[in-house]
Amino acid sequence: MQSENPDTQAHALRLSGVDFENLHEIIRKARQNLNQNAWDYIVGGTESETTLRRNRMGLDSIAFRPRVLRDVSKTDATVHQFGRKLRLPVIIAPVGSLESFHPEAGAEVVRAAGAFGIPHMLSSVTQPGLEGVAKAAPNACRIYQLYVRGDDAFVDDHARRAMEHGYTAFAITVDVAHYSRRERDLAKRHVTAGRRRADGREYQAALDWRTVDRVKKMLTIPLAIKGVHTAEDAKLCLEHGVDWVYVSNHGGRQLDHGRGSIEFLPEIVEALKGKAKILIDGGFYRGTDVVKAIAMGADLVGLGRMQCYGLGAAGQAGIVRMLELLEDEVQRCLGLLGVNKFSELDGSYLHPAVPTNPPHVFSAFPLLKIDDYHY
Repeated sequence: MQSENPDTQAHALRLSGVDFENLHEIIRKARQNLNQNAWDYIVGGTESETTLRRNRMGLDSIAFRPRVLRDVSKTDATVHQFGRKLRLPVIIAPVGSLESFHPEAGAEVVRAAGAFGIPHMLSSVTQPGLEGVAKAAPNACRIYQLYVRGDDAFVDDHARRAMEHGYTAFAITVDVAHYSRRERDLAKRHVTAGRRRADGREYQAALDWRTVDRVKKMLTIPLAIKGVHTAEDAKLCLEHGVDWVYVSNHGGRQLDHGRGSIEFLPEIVEALKGKAKILIDGGFYRGTDVVKAIAMGADLVGLGRMQCYGLGAAGQAGIVRMLELLEDEVQRCLGLLGVNKFSELDGSYLHPAVPTNPPHVFSAFPLLKIDDYHY
């Protein structure tokens, strides 16, 4: 990593063509572009938004233990997953109703992920749907995430179509048995697109491990279970042949007063013992956040809200620029920790700490000033 000019690396692999110089600027531009309903959809959580804040509190409660006097002139943030070389160990996480932020919705996002070189996970409640997103970026690393809104035939049909259209893996979300109380929306009497498309939720509520067994048998691609919170359920994932355990609390948008995602990652790493891959999301916004998760045993980190900020700020270019800036943060963090690549990291580089900023959705951006965070 060249240190003579601090701007060299940030611009070296720029694909976006936009001039955002830090992540704060992307978020600020998204706020300028989006209406209040779309904005609250991004920044909000459920009920008291305690789980949302604990996502950040957990990450901000971890400090680094850097090593020095090591040759870190060749930092490399790439990893290999899904049979591909990925530019960062991150994935664009599934977010519903992306059409609220950009008319091209999921198609715009998958093009950005493909252009940058990371996987994209499509929510089943985002347009233009399974086939449309596959058509938009046929060569991208695409994963399909399903909300179960129908019977066995409904689930099997989506799994079959995902395989037919070249999706790399298939994910089932399991932490939405009941739709949560999104009080930012309720206070305004705003009915979101996701709630309008809520038919069939009784199937999600009745979901159990029998569906996992049946889908696993029919798939020829890896199966992920999204929404795992505990070691007990992680062990059950192993028993039922799950390939990817997706550690997530839905960004603090489902169960209130839950733990932050990074807080329950260690027990899941211990339960799996390397027998399944681990994906995590929940409050990950900065390069240092990504490094912490990988050092703790995750294989990939999901970006939910950050993709929405990038999309709302400048569409595909905004997402690519967000990823470029994140890459720059990751590479600098690796080098300053005394390692050249992620495989050199482990828990010895981390230490418990007291957070310095009050936890909230923007505590990773203390220089960001947005007056209407609270509705």
